[in-house]
Amino acid sequence: MTISRLTLQNFRNYPQLRLEAAPGFVVLSGENGAGKTNILEAVSLLSPGRGLRRASLKDIAYENGSGDFAVAAEMGDVQLGTGTSATYPERRKTRVNGAAVPTNDLAQWLSILWLTPAMDRLFMEGPSGRRNFLDRLVTALEPEHARNCTRYDAARRERNRLLADDYMPDSEWLDALDGQLARFGSAVAQARLRITQALNAMLEGTADGLFAAAKLNLEDGGYHDPGALLHSLRASRRDDRAAGRTLKGPHRADLTVFHAEKDQAAEKSSTGEQKALLFSMILAHADLIAQQRGSRPILLLDEVAAHLDPKRRAALFGKLSEKGGQVWLTGTEPGLFDDAPDDALHFRVADGSVTIR
Repeated sequence: MTISRLTLQNFRNYPQLRLEAAPGFVVLSGENGAGKTNILEAVSLLSPGRGLRRASLKDIAYENGSGDFAVAAEMGDVQLGTGTSATYPERRKTRVNGAAVPTNDLAQWLSILWLTPAMDRLFMEGPSGRRNFLDRLVTALEPEHARNCTRYDAARRERNRLLADDYMPDSEWLDALDGQLARFGSAVAQARLRITQALNAMLEGTADGLFAAAKLNLEDGGYHDPGALLHSLRASRRDDRAAGRTLKGPHRADLTVFHAEKDQAAEKSSTGEQKALLFSMILAHADLIAQQRGSRPILLLDEVAAHLDPKRRAALFGKLSEKGGQVWLTGTEPGLFDDAPDDALHFRVADGSVTIR
């Protein structure tokens, strides 16, 4: 999984940009606000979901442009593209080799993982952020998961609308919706459980002392069986109607992360330990993708090098280089990447322009 050319149009602070990339390290250095993270965000949008910033589509378009934006990437003889039109700035369109496809289909072509400073809040924020994080990990391995999540959420929104209505909802329509929720919800729960178990096995088997090893625990209510989920939904209709929403199901799941060596919850760990736990999870997940899909995912590491001491930074670069794959990194100082492999591509980002060093 390697992007050989990235093209942006009307994206953030880039009216136009064409960047020639290659396997290995792609290093972007420049001052804060120059547009380094914008490039990583563009790459992240070549996967299902809202990208590494989870931004509204209309906020991505170039401020002085026509209101649309486009991101395109070449991978050998495969061309991926996604973006919006000025007419429909909140409707995302996606193409593969020129043919329109659902955005979720991008996961069939690329697995993209990222680590950003904003993710430091993962362990302290509510369960929703951790569910989104977990679902991205699952989709990178099982592309169908994104579609199941979308279908489950659509059925739940419709069920909630009926439950909140002043009039008694039609029981047959609720039965049909409960059937959809049970079908897609159990598939979502099963996939989350699979990735959690697989990651725990990978984390235990690859612990090397570079970063604190994480241990994951999925609190999902046990809704892996469609029959059990359907029974729960029907049994809770009265309570759901009183609340005006669906109270039970995979949408209430949470992911708890522990510092394995200390057997301590991540939210009680130090800031440095939390960063290390995130590192270990992302790197283990990359190994898992390589093992199960036969190729390494693209890694986007935003301002990661600045938070590591020189020894650990050099060790990380060595490990990433040894494993292969394409890694995009950002940093304010070129010196942060002195220990990057000799074949790394180094770009200078300044005022919406990108030049090779």
